Amino acid sequence: MRFLYPLGLIGLVGIPILIIIYIIKNKYTEQTVSSTYLWELSERFLKRKKPISRLAGLISLLLQVFAVAFLSVALARPVFILPNSANDYCFVLDGSGSMNMMQGENTRLELAKSEIEKVIDDAKDGSTYTLVYVGETTGVVYEKLEDKKRALTLLSEIQPTYLSDGVENAIVIAQEYFNENPAQLTYLVTDKAYEGCQYIELVNVATAQENYAVSSITYEQNGDNLLSVRTEVVSYESDKNLTVAFYLNGSETPTATKTVQAKKLIFTPVAFDCEDLDFDSLCVRVQETDALPVDNETVLFNAEKENEYTALLVSDRPFFIQKIIETVGKAEMTVKTAEEYTALKEEEKVGYDLYIFDSVKPSVLPDDGAVWFFNLSESLDKTGFSYQNTVEIESKSGAEMELVSDGSTTAMALTKDLDGKTISFSRYIKYGRMRNFTTIFEYEGNPLVFSGTNDYGNREVVFAFDLHDTNLPLKMDYIVLCRNLLNYSFPTVVERVSYESGENAKINIVSGCKNIRIESPSGKVSYLDTNDESTSFLLSEVGTYRIVMTVGETPRVFHLYSSLGEGERNPTATSETVNLQGQASSEKRDGKYQELIIYFICLSLLFLADWGVYCYDKYQLR
Repeated sequence: MRFLYPLGLIGLVGIPILIIIYIIKNKYTEQTVSSTYLWELSERFLKRKKPISRLAGLISLLLQVFAVAFLSVALARPVFILPNSANDYCFVLDGSGSMNMMQGENTRLELAKSEIEKVIDDAKDGSTYTLVYVGETTGVVYEKLEDKKRALTLLSEIQPTYLSDGVENAIVIAQEYFNENPAQLTYLVTDKAYEGCQYIELVNVATAQENYAVSSITYEQNGDNLLSVRTEVVSYESDKNLTVAFYLNGSETPTATKTVQAKKLIFTPVAFDCEDLDFDSLCVRVQETDALPVDNETVLFNAEKENEYTALLVSDRPFFIQKIIETVGKAEMTVKTAEEYTALKEEEKVGYDLYIFDSVKPSVLPDDGAVWFFNLSESLDKTGFSYQNTVEIESKSGAEMELVSDGSTTAMALTKDLDGKTISFSRYIKYGRMRNFTTIFEYEGNPLVFSGTNDYGNREVVFAFDLHDTNLPLKMDYIVLCRNLLNYSFPTVVERVSYESGENAKINIVSGCKNIRIESPSGKVSYLDTNDESTSFLLSEVGTYRIVMTVGETPRVFHLYSSLGEGERNPTATSETVNLQGQASSEKRDGKYQELIIYFICLSLLFLADWGVYCYDKYQLR
């Protein structure tokens, strides 16, 4: 036997204190009585009872001594060692998406946790418990924990996920513990089947359950005003007639429904047609209920519509610029002459995603969007470049621009697919650059088309000439160049809108972006770093993610949908093996017995006996 808290034995000091109190206490008290008869009567009474009274006092002292001794030992937490009777347990708990499947009133994850609880409850005191959880990532929840209550509490707090990091990493962790102690008992608690499990006890909590799923959804324009929506549905457990409903723009009422005969494990195609080409979102849903509702629908958002932006064009001759933006851009265009722009109120000059100034100088540089300048013949604060002078080309045939690239990623994107030949001009403006811009076209070392960022951190494009003084608008390069510049100035924020949980969603950061707020399907909110040209985040849930990008003072909202991965929809038998390498040992660790209930029963009996002796001495001996 050993003590967990040896300092509790200090309480034994109370035993000599009790003995000293018993020795020095005054047993008799002098009292005045009113007559000799009463005195004699009391003398006879005391003589007759005195031996028993002394014995009763001694018994009371002994009981109190034993009570102090038992209480001190109890405070010291005695532990009795039971040799070779306990084990080291290592549990690998699968928390992947398929473990959310309902079996009766509980999910498979809850059933798995119950299986681990049973093992812990039945284990001998002194055993240790290690829990490795496999979900979005693989991690050790606790290791070599001896406290059963604490182990069960931490187990109950585990939440389900929709991802699977795979059990391989978890088995690597279990192997490390097995190497330390070959007598370790390892349990893999999952809903998936494995062919080989050497030195691992497989606990499969799965039973056959109906599960239907909707696969990816696509669309295409079929004819002039007809949208064809296509998807696939599947039944994983049995052949089933499934009712498939099609919803448009978040409506709760189906636009159309179809009944299809879905063969087991065969993806059955389903097609719907609608006339709404300018849709916001499409949804396809299986109407029948099953054990795993999260894969019964899929949603597709209109990425082109969500990536639209607003543009303000200020020009007295807007034709060339307006037509190219309408051709290759996704902008809602507002066109103003220089006079009309000057007459606007200050609050009417802001709120756009893209500003284009053609031979016009704004009073101040807009700070809430990307800016393009054509033929700016004056300097403007915070632009990152300055006007020097206007240069006339002496040759009647003009001069030709020279396509350049410094080999950087940005330069390659801006010059993609450009031919760069025979683009002539008759006049240009020489600019001094105060920051590092990327030059696309130049002449004799002077930049003619260049891009960079201004002092507000917004992307900026500069054309050092008037389009009417060049043949550029007549060249195919004009379309390609403007397309590249628009992609640079205002990249597609969300390139994909359909993912599987576990993938990383890429977000392109546009000019003037102040922050990006991500709201997950469960309502969790996070913010992304906006310092680079793009960022990404892990899709760890199933459902619709809402992305709010604040550009200037204007929030822009995007959506994407994350569906449950195919491997989690159908956790069928697998040919994988999960083994621990080495040679198992039968040697156990020492168990412990530390139940204090016996001590407290003894203490209760001692205090009860002492109270009985006190009452007898106090009241029965009078």
